Amino acid sequence: MQPTSYLTFTDEVKDALANHKPVVALETTIISHGMPYPQNIEMAKKVEQIIRDNGAVPATIGIMDGKIKIGLNEGELEAFATNSHVEKVSRRDFPYILSSGKIGATTVSATMIGAALAGIEVFATGGIGGVHREGETSMDVSADLTELAQTNVAVVCAGVKSILDIGRTLEYLETHGVPVVGYKTSEFPSFYARESGYGVDFRLDEAADVAAMLRTKWELGLSGGAVIANPVPAESAMDHQEIEGVIQQALAEAKEQNVTGKKVTPFLLARIKQLTEGRSLETNIALVYHNAQTAARIAVALKK
Repeated sequence: MQPTSYLTFTDEVKDALANHKPVVALETTIISHGMPYPQNIEMAKKVEQIIRDNGAVPATIGIMDGKIKIGLNEGELEAFATNSHVEKVSRRDFPYILSSGKIGATTVSATMIGAALAGIEVFATGGIGGVHREGETSMDVSADLTELAQTNVAVVCAGVKSILDIGRTLEYLETHGVPVVGYKTSEFPSFYARESGYGVDFRLDEAADVAAMLRTKWELGLSGGAVIANPVPAESAMDHQEIEGVIQQALAEAKEQNVTGKKVTPFLLARIKQLTEGRSLETNIALVYHNAQTAARIAVALKK
């Protein structure tokens, strides 16, 4: 059996892929585990529309009924937004969730796998996972990073989630040969804020230049993705020092309550939202929209 036999496509995505139109992959974990209802479904629909408005076709990826869905219809999107039994799927969970017929929301790593199987080269998300703070003792490193090292999909994001250890994450990406591109920035963004104190590998200011770099990379046979770091728009950004203080408080509470593993990120995001009185969620939504716009432009440039 071919891996592609596990895929199903919406008509819109099937037509786009067959006719070599630009397509942008989207994840479902941000819908099921990253935002509350109804903001999650509103965000999911608007992100798809932004991609269409910028000349590409959206393909939201999730697992249902033993299939990897490349593109979701309205009812399926609603299920990911409201079903409390949606599992969070990374590379290791893929075979179990598929073979058991459960519903699974794809993380960055799992969305990259689905996109690569479907032949989609660009993926828009909020922020990627990385090395957790105190990762040198816990060995807690996101599977997103190992996926970026081996799967040929460019990930447009607002940096890594700022709850993580940004410096160690960038070191890991360097070791594994993953280019970190600053899109119209020389500083690596930190999700809620435009700055982090860390640089990028190189800065590119045009979608066509990003596309040329990606095409060159893959034509050389250099496997793996690329991080396209796209800072949140200035008008929606939070102050770097303020959000860092909030994160430190949330991390301390997670440790006190013994929150571990895949529960850490949802706990921290929810607590940060409470501590910032909802401002972090507004910033999160704004950066996702901005990433979708940029990803669509890069996808269009890749097809030229």
